[in-house]
Amino acid sequence: MGTIYRKEKEGRRATTWPGTKRAPEELLQYIPEGLRRREPPWLPQVSQGDLVRHYTELSRMNYGVDTGFYPLGSCTMKYNPKLHEELAQHPGFADLHPLFPEEAVQGMLEVLWQLGELLKGIAGMPGVTLQPAAGAHGELTGMLLIRRYFEDQGELEKRTKILLPDSAHGTNPASAAMVGFEVVSVPSNREGTVDLAALEERLGEDVAGIMLTVPNTLGIFERDILRITEMVHDVGGLCYFDGANLNAFLGRARPGDMGADIFHFNLHKTFSTPHGSGGPGAGPLTVSEPLLPYLPIPQIVREDDRFRLFYDLPKSIGRVHSFFGNVLVMVKALAYILTLGDEGLREVSAGAVLAANYLRVRLRDVYRVPYDGLCKHEFVASTANLGVKARDVAKRLIDYGFHPPTVYFPLIVEEALMIEPTETETLETLDHFIEAMRRIAEEAQREPELLAEAPHNTPVRRLDEVKAAREPVLREERP
Repeated sequence: MGTIYRKEKEGRRATTWPGTKRAPEELLQYIPEGLRRREPPWLPQVSQGDLVRHYTELSRMNYGVDTGFYPLGSCTMKYNPKLHEELAQHPGFADLHPLFPEEAVQGMLEVLWQLGELLKGIAGMPGVTLQPAAGAHGELTGMLLIRRYFEDQGELEKRTKILLPDSAHGTNPASAAMVGFEVVSVPSNREGTVDLAALEERLGEDVAGIMLTVPNTLGIFERDILRITEMVHDVGGLCYFDGANLNAFLGRARPGDMGADIFHFNLHKTFSTPHGSGGPGAGPLTVSEPLLPYLPIPQIVREDDRFRLFYDLPKSIGRVHSFFGNVLVMVKALAYILTLGDEGLREVSAGAVLAANYLRVRLRDVYRVPYDGLCKHEFVASTANLGVKARDVAKRLIDYGFHPPTVYFPLIVEEALMIEPTETETLETLDHFIEAMRRIAEEAQREPELLAEAPHNTPVRRLDEVKAAREPVLREERP
């Protein structure tokens, strides 16, 4: 289908605005010269019916967790209760202005404080900030905390390196580099976990810390996690845990007990908020005792039955987000935690791990699974044994009605398919996905060209991805 401009017929109108008795010149005096248009906006001349049908048709072409299975590895694209969306839209939350005085927002401050306390309990750590707007923003905040900590200790000049396993999330190295650290890669061993010998070789007094994705992007939990954090602490470094994969151990293990100094949450992955273009995210992080003085300001504190904003942290890194972060995301997250309770949170991780291992076992005889041990919330398969590209399998999945999994990540797996089923999918959905994946594997052997030309049943066929990236066409040119 074309853009709305392709439906234009001169003289048609979707809406007619009432006229005004005041002359245009009189009204224009209230608009500064620099803000006035030089010519009218180019708006399509279409009927209201055509306008509604066009955007309704576009919405039907969209794909999301409300329309089908979305096994996007490392991103936890799961169904979230609509009740929590309604709670966040309540006027008592949605109509608040961030410049209201503390006395007028006591309810919201209590929501944020309570969420922070619960997150501290889940992480097993004493400090929290809710300000970061997403996971990568949480990473950046964590790196700023590490930098400020060593600056305060007088060691910043020698603490120049951040260690990063090759199975970590892709945004980790960028977050460390943006703060000025040198990123040093640590290879994985045959089991897909951190190679302790390689880690030891890289440890020294020049190490500021390590960034660990727990579990890692292969879906594998670091069995030597206590040894890893001990080794880093022994040389004076700090341990950052990327918590984007918290679904794997939610309610069952706490980062603070494993030696984490910083742990970020992805509320938009784990705690009932839309992900990706579905809405804003939130990446709160919790910290260990030594980092408490450096947390962003303001902190929300409780005094008897009142809540106030606390700014008296002279060593703070300052604000990392205007006002209090994406607060409506946090309303949903608090609702999710209170709805499930302790036992429900444990069921989340149980369901996520069970679903991932079910898919892994049912597909490993067709697709190569290079790290074929017990996984957590996700696993990584490969199409290399089939002689076809991962992207071809992914595109063919679209014809079967499924969103493709993550492809070509992590980089340590050739022709990678990174699959995360989440805990909210039914057994029937997982079986349909398995059937589609097995059929595609058969097609790869019988008709590989069918995959190479997929998708076949979509409004837009396969794009030239390189050309689209280098020469994007983002707007309709006026004829």
